[in-house]
Amino acid sequence: MAGFRYQALDGGGRSSEGVIEADNARLARANLREQGLWVVDMSELAPEAQAGKPRRGGGVSSAELALITRQFATLLDAGLTVERALTVLIEQAENQRSRDVLASVRSEVLAGAPMSLALSRHPRVFPELYRTIVRAGEESGKAAGVMQRLADYIEARQALTAKVALAFVYPAVVLTVSLLVIVGMLWWVVPQMVTVFQGAKQTLPFLTRALLAISGSLREYGLILLVLLGGGAFIFARLLKQPAFRLRFDGLLLRLPLFGRLNRAGNTARLASTLSILVGSGVPLLKAMEAAAGVVGNRVLRAAVANAAKDVREGATLSRALERQKLFPPVLVHLIASGEASGRLEVMLDKAAQQQTGELEQKVATFTSLLGPVMVLLMGGAVLLIVLAILLPVFEMNQLVK
Repeated sequence: MAGFRYQALDGGGRSSEGVIEADNARLARANLREQGLWVVDMSELAPEAQAGKPRRGGGVSSAELALITRQFATLLDAGLTVERALTVLIEQAENQRSRDVLASVRSEVLAGAPMSLALSRHPRVFPELYRTIVRAGEESGKAAGVMQRLADYIEARQALTAKVALAFVYPAVVLTVSLLVIVGMLWWVVPQMVTVFQGAKQTLPFLTRALLAISGSLREYGLILLVLLGGGAFIFARLLKQPAFRLRFDGLLLRLPLFGRLNRAGNTARLASTLSILVGSGVPLLKAMEAAAGVVGNRVLRAAVANAAKDVREGATLSRALERQKLFPPVLVHLIASGEASGRLEVMLDKAAQQQTGELEQKVATFTSLLGPVMVLLMGGAVLLIVLAILLPVFEMNQLVK
């Protein structure tokens, strides 16, 4: 059975549109005519997915995915079937791409496929972790509860990402404005002001001569420097796609005094929260660790999770396996060990995630609160040097007049 998006007119001439499932377009038109609708336009949805091929397109943001998951969990909790819940989601979706994806998933479900398999046709929209949790809900028979937990997880991750990104907005704006002001003064203001003093045929102070040299170099080689910086950024981005280089770079990040702690805390929080929801949804620990490794952005930590999974497969406890890697915070190891001893691993993993999230937010807040004033001071210092370089010749000319 395929899905078709249609536009039609009823007996009163009113326009309507929606999605209908049928074996083919002819039957879809016939079903609509039985409902008193005359089809104006009809197109098949997601033929790649219905043919069994993964759909590669994107277009569904993380915010939309979080909203869809929350609505789906609420509908299932209200007692609706999966097929009926998907129909409601299609009707409520504001984004056309979301409607197409949901219609394709519904067609697969109506054809008898498990929902996790239907979601796998759209790997760019529904990541492996998402599909693993949905599959766990299907196997446990607790789809509504699992979807609620999944919605909480996605919303929490989205909120943390937004909070961290928002914290760096002010420093980024200050840095951009500072660079533009300094470059503008060096490019336009300094040459015009200092040229006046050069005509007086006096020996300029060292600071003024140095500033003139910097300004001249910027005006002469500025575009070349910009091209070099752009080329360097492009080459660096390409190198980051090489596994060996990315592994060394991520290792360097972990060794940095401040950014290393931020990187470690963020990745640890994602790991703990992901393991918590997977274990709580009934996913076996080894399978949960394999899926959770995918959310760890730092390649060194990801490799450490993979090595810990090997130790767990050989009989080690999770806490002991993570401790052997010597890369994860001790508080995470101790909380997991406590959860294993008490039989409350899911709860302690969630506590570890909350602790690491709180630590990350605190460090980011402290860092950004200090970074803003420091950048303002640096900008003020740079502007002060430029002003002094302009005023020093004035002072010397006044001394000569006296």
